[in-house]
Amino acid sequence: ESGHSIARPAACGGRVPPQRTVLGETSAVPMHREGAIMKKKILVVGGGGREHAIIKALKKSPDCGEIWCAPGNGGISYDAKCKNIKSTDVDTMVGFAVEEKFDYVVVAQDDPLALGMVDALAKAGIPAFGPDKAAARIEASKVFSKDLMKKYGIPTAKYETFDDPAKVMEYIKAEGKYPVVIKADGLALGKGVLIAETREDAVAAVESIMLDRAFGDSGNQVVIEEFLTGPEVSVLAFTDGKTVRPMATSQDHKRALEGDKGPNTGGMGVYSPVPIVTDEEHATMVAVMEQTVAELAAEGIDYRGCLYGGFMLTPAGPRVLEFNARFGDPETQVVLPRLKNDLVEVMLACANCELDQIELDWRDEWAVAVVLTSAGYPGSYEKGKVITGIEDAEAMENVTVYHAGTAVVDGQLVTNGGRVLAVTALGDTFENARNLAYEACEKIDFEGKTLRHDIGLRALRGRDAWDA
Repeated sequence: ESGHSIARPAACGGRVPPQRTVLGETSAVPMHREGAIMKKKILVVGGGGREHAIIKALKKSPDCGEIWCAPGNGGISYDAKCKNIKSTDVDTMVGFAVEEKFDYVVVAQDDPLALGMVDALAKAGIPAFGPDKAAARIEASKVFSKDLMKKYGIPTAKYETFDDPAKVMEYIKAEGKYPVVIKADGLALGKGVLIAETREDAVAAVESIMLDRAFGDSGNQVVIEEFLTGPEVSVLAFTDGKTVRPMATSQDHKRALEGDKGPNTGGMGVYSPVPIVTDEEHATMVAVMEQTVAELAAEGIDYRGCLYGGFMLTPAGPRVLEFNARFGDPETQVVLPRLKNDLVEVMLACANCELDQIELDWRDEWAVAVVLTSAGYPGSYEKGKVITGIEDAEAMENVTVYHAGTAVVDGQLVTNGGRVLAVTALGDTFENARNLAYEACEKIDFEGKTLRHDIGLRALRGRDAWDA
């Protein structure tokens, strides 16, 4: 015996390993044979640019057979079969997975993870990539996440939590140091974090979250957090509950307008790796990710899948801004194109507690992605605008266009969301990758096309650009 399949630590118990059922009978979910290779029939849950990037990476694997996406989008439909099931409809999704006899499911979005889709799939005997409901709380509840960090000394911003609007208003009026950060406790499509520059801003933010219910039940509790300064960095990591394999660093641009102005969005552009990160900072962030998985295990939480650490590189060292329980969007669109490993193999290792057998390997090129959005995003915007030029952009060497908010209507590709496309380019230098991405963006057109033209510019100027 190699020892890899026996005597696993408790953190690796309780979840269904690949090709097994909850009853322990092997091969209950059949593989789909093509030639001499056993191909896996895979379902990806979600419908954005992140899911498109995951699908394109999975398709490179010799183990990937038929691939589906639910609900998918217009562009994804060219790479996978799509089924129009809401990603939050757990029962219908699991029923579909059973009916279609999927060998593996990748649950890529935060909402279905928080709702326990991985747990439901396990009960049905289908292995999945992604944390179960208990583990997904690290993103689904900012109060849970902050309390965990406080308990175990994980470096993060000082904070207070409240479930009573009157008490939070008292706290805000007594608070003398601004700006402060106000966060809705639950999931809010990446828009539940508000920076209050003044006491009046803070009052308005709390009223919006807790009284006006801008984010529904996600605003039942709020976290008031000290404002940290410095560049932000994302570190995504694969984990099987005991081993942590960090992915390449990336840096998102959250604000809608150039110069990092305007409201927060789901992300306007991103690049990888991040040149301003020192070796010491990188080691610290990786150690924090490893500690977090270990402390979750100490709490009886078996975290398997992708753990996303959002960090601020403060003068006192890296501090955790947030943890997410899945791949980032648009970070995935620059990280996975640089991954040389077989993604199917890595994901199965996470589910089967065999990640210690895998070392990640990265391409040397830089990756830059620019997000094309509908005019008005992140506010109201129109849909149904015809998109042209994608084939011209993708005809360029080292350019890939990932679809987020697109649909096919009467045979035409049209806009169907705020963030429409992520145009990713690889280059031998940061500047070459950036220039190529923008050159590709020029080839794509739709009415109301909006983009930031300064993605990556600050990092090109070096670390001092954050002190200006």
